Amino acid sequence: MAKLGVNIDHVATLRQARREDDPDPILAAQIAEEAGADSIVAHLREDRRHIQDKDIRTLRKTVKTRLNLEMSLHKEIVEIAARIRPYQATLVPEKREEITTEGGLDVVRHFHKIKNAGDILKKKGIEVSLFIDPVKKQIDKTKEAGIHIIELHTGKYDRVKTKLAQAKELEKLKAMTKYAQSKGILVNAGHGLKYHNTKAIARIKGMEELNIGHSIIARAVFVGLKKAIEEMVEIVR
Repeated sequence: MAKLGVNIDHVATLRQARREDDPDPILAAQIAEEAGADSIVAHLREDRRHIQDKDIRTLRKTVKTRLNLEMSLHKEIVEIAARIRPYQATLVPEKREEITTEGGLDVVRHFHKIKNAGDILKKKGIEVSLFIDPVKKQIDKTKEAGIHIIELHTGKYDRVKTKLAQAKELEKLKAMTKYAQSKGILVNAGHGLKYHNTKAIARIKGMEELNIGHSIIARAVFVGLKKAIEEMVEIVR
């Protein structure tokens, strides 16, 4: 049965729009756990557009499930993660001008930098995961880097316009999940998952956890955060 990681970035996005104290992402994390979330996900971006350093420090002390810190390979961010020691660090690509993460981390191109960051974090007792596209060569290089958790990028699965194209992307995700598992790698998935398209991903055999943020926060505007999370928990499980 798949787990649900709730990303609280967009609660912080609303707060930063006014540079005030509300809504509080720390409270959002507490509500998420009460509603059944298995982990809390937060991305400390280099530009600090939403989650702030103090948020990560506080979350590290208050999260009762697991704190999954999404992060770039930037030296400053790696040092912060090594100091704070979240339960898990998920390495993701990051561009200053992007609205949201646009694709998976290219492990082939950035292999040495990824391995170095992974080694630093693992020495601090942090579980390390890579956010990658569902491609064999990326999985192979992940294994070579000594990293045993991946999060498959589901953005293309979400964006395609026809049922046939979506079915094709789903089969690719299933195949790459099976391939990664054959290499001894645990598989999570995320990006763009919504209430109408999550169930099929959650039912992929061996899928460990789905990390979802924007669609939950968008739903929460209308039904409240606790109910929005409870609804997604039901879909995932």
